[in-house]
Amino acid sequence: MMIAQKIQNTDWQTITETMHTNGYTVIANLLTDEQCEMLKSEYNNPYAYRKTVVMERHRFGLGEYKYFNYPLPDIIQQIRTNIYPHLAPIANAWFRALNMDRQFPLEHAELLRQCHQNGQQKATVLILKYGKGGFNTLHQDLYGEVYFPIQTVLFLNEPDQDFTGGEFVLTQQIPRAQSKAIVLKPKKGDMLIFTTNFKPAKGTKGYYRVNMKHGVSEVKTGERHTLGIIFHDAVS
Repeated sequence: MMIAQKIQNTDWQTITETMHTNGYTVIANLLTDEQCEMLKSEYNNPYAYRKTVVMERHRFGLGEYKYFNYPLPDIIQQIRTNIYPHLAPIANAWFRALNMDRQFPLEHAELLRQCHQNGQQKATVLILKYGKGGFNTLHQDLYGEVYFPIQTVLFLNEPDQDFTGGEFVLTQQIPRAQSKAIVLKPKKGDMLIFTTNFKPAKGTKGYYRVNMKHGVSEVKTGERHTLGIIFHDAVS
């Protein structure tokens, strides 16, 4: 089945409800094993990427990631274009709940046009690689004034088979309370959808903002690859 058809056939009502409740959700088996292997096989292709970041140099963690060049590989372009219209209504509901004066366009091309008008023209889709001891510190992926508050990550290796450790970690910071840690272990081919920086939660006096960060715990053995799809573009 084509990627676009898989996305269309997803139960978006349940996804939406789960995103509103948790700020994250998983679509299982979006990619086949062959598609995962194809994406990993291009990791050392110098023409596919515009920038390589060694995390240790910037104290981001231990590992490496590469930002893709435009045009993106077809499979990534299909995912980015076809999934965005399902996520924009969720983002718009969050901003309305928090009385934030911003509504996102329902077509991804229009969001990119807004990015480009603001000088954000660089692709933000990236592939990440971790070996033994690799990890990623807690962070948020904001690349400019124009941003989209939801992103996705595709898992390209099988946990407990290709690697051990390396769990995906989310933290929720509730006002005037301790942070809550969420540890996830998606399988090869799964897509995790999650908030880039916050979600609304309902309290006794209306909605309030729950700030969230994400990272990766230490890889104990093996090698771990993921593909991050961020919907806004970057300045550099």
